[in-house]
Amino acid sequence: MKNIRQSKVNIHKDAWVEINLESLAYNIREIRKCIPKNKKFLGIVKADAYGHGAQMIAKTMLASGVDWFGVSSIDEGLDLREIKIKAPILVVGAVPVWAVESAAENDISISIFNDMHLKACKDVYDRTGIKPKVHIKIDTGMNRIGVRTEDAVAYIKKVQGLNYVRLEGIFTHFAMAEVPREAQIQINNWKSVINSINTDGLLLHIQNTAATFAYDIDSNMVRVGISIYGLYPDLPEKYIFKPDLKQILSLKGRITNIHEVKKGEGVSYSHTYIASKDTKIATIPIGYADGIDRKLSNKIFGELNGTKIKQIGNITMDQMMFEVDNINAQVGDVITLLNEKDLNIDTWAKILDTINYELTCRLKVRLPRIYTR
Repeated sequence: MKNIRQSKVNIHKDAWVEINLESLAYNIREIRKCIPKNKKFLGIVKADAYGHGAQMIAKTMLASGVDWFGVSSIDEGLDLREIKIKAPILVVGAVPVWAVESAAENDISISIFNDMHLKACKDVYDRTGIKPKVHIKIDTGMNRIGVRTEDAVAYIKKVQGLNYVRLEGIFTHFAMAEVPREAQIQINNWKSVINSINTDGLLLHIQNTAATFAYDIDSNMVRVGISIYGLYPDLPEKYIFKPDLKQILSLKGRITNIHEVKKGEGVSYSHTYIASKDTKIATIPIGYADGIDRKLSNKIFGELNGTKIKQIGNITMDQMMFEVDNINAQVGDVITLLNEKDLNIDTWAKILDTINYELTCRLKVRLPRIYTR
């Protein structure tokens, strides 16, 4: 197994996130099998690839079947260009008008949906002679960003008549892809626009990860995010396919201390855990400053030498403790908190009443990333 280590800080920290690039490639291939061959595959790598490290995984993604990359800002697109990624990149979020020139000069496509964007594009073209590449974002019901459905046809036709932009595509985003009734409203809004314009040569993309799995929609590109990394979005009860996926992320830390607490003694801040008997505990250097929610305290498990162990006491800023009775534990042994088997991040999400997306994004940069094949 080949290991590659990358981190901007804390390269001496005895805790790390491990990313399995082989599982990443597997997930993309499995998803690609289910997507019609005439549809392009845009892989979402915003928020540093949901905390997995966009620069380190981008080339594996390309080699495995991804055609485009989706980012949330021009800076994220520039990070990919820095490592010589030549594939098309789309900023799926709003772009500040002063940054349009940077996008154009670095061949990064941007989302547009108002006249300020058009003025910025014209200014860039007048200064540089470069036509910014654009995708028009339609707001079909998300109510976040985009030109509203009732105004979309006129806006699209206006953009199609301009000589200072290169219109590449039109897209929208589901608010509730997991609820077919609500999704259908947005699909109908989408169709009302697309059926009223000339779409020749345009990329049309409406399907996010959940919609890619759940609905057959007339489009020619899908945008897949969380499932690239081996996790599932919320899906409706009935869906077209659900690929077999492998969680690519593991979280591990080495034991820095082992000692015994006596019966009746408390562990960590506020003594939320009281030993019911003499108990051996192990400490690892991972805490809430690394992105592990304090509300997980006393509710999660790790794995040590093939044995499941319980986390005890309040998780602190930099450390947490585990009960390791009846285990041959030594300082320096590795405790795994998350893996692609029985320690799934979805378990944490359920405890916290949140989504897996949020939790992978929380794992901070001070946790070095190690990439394995």
